[in-house]
Amino acid sequence: MLPLERQKRIKELVLEHHTMKISDLSKVIGVSEMTIHRDLKPLIDEGFLLKTFGGVTLANNNNNKKSSSDECILCNRKVNERLAYRLFMPKNKIEVACCAHCGLLRTRQLGDQVIQSICPDFFRQTTISAPLAWYVMDTTVEMGCCQPQILTFEWKEHADNFVKGFGGSVYSFSEALDAIFQKMSGHDSSCSNHQ
Repeated sequence: MLPLERQKRIKELVLEHHTMKISDLSKVIGVSEMTIHRDLKPLIDEGFLLKTFGGVTLANNNNNKKSSSDECILCNRKVNERLAYRLFMPKNKIEVACCAHCGLLRTRQLGDQVIQSICPDFFRQTTISAPLAWYVMDTTVEMGCCQPQILTFEWKEHADNFVKGFGGSVYSFSEALDAIFQKMSGHDSSCSNHQ
């Protein structure tokens, strides 16, 4: 099978399943995972797919399935309001991500299209502005959502104190955008599988 034929088959599979692991694509198509990585690069570059750790997901602008407020726009998980991350775009369009992990990845994907984003303060469960929040990554507390998980705090002091008790690192909004992108791009080996 030629690379263009494999890319067409990858598109068909991801359109059908929305999210696929590299290992699964390798098995279905019958080529090595390295070949799948090479075949995915042009599909990611053209914006058809978004890379996740260990796999790919259909980029939203190609997803015929409408996102509902109870399903993550990026990974299709059921949204837990305690972790929900909302992105506001022009024409009153709102996208909901299951957690800060997906919210930050989607923010990076959309770029300047995002007018505002909000998330919950982990301690107080109040709504805060995502660009003003503090982000804790790599903590030992397990919330049962996307990995590496990210918790949001309104005040840096609260984030710092949380890290003292439960480990992790504190990031500003722009630092968190870069850190999650680096982790999900495979430039950081401490990342767990995103499913």
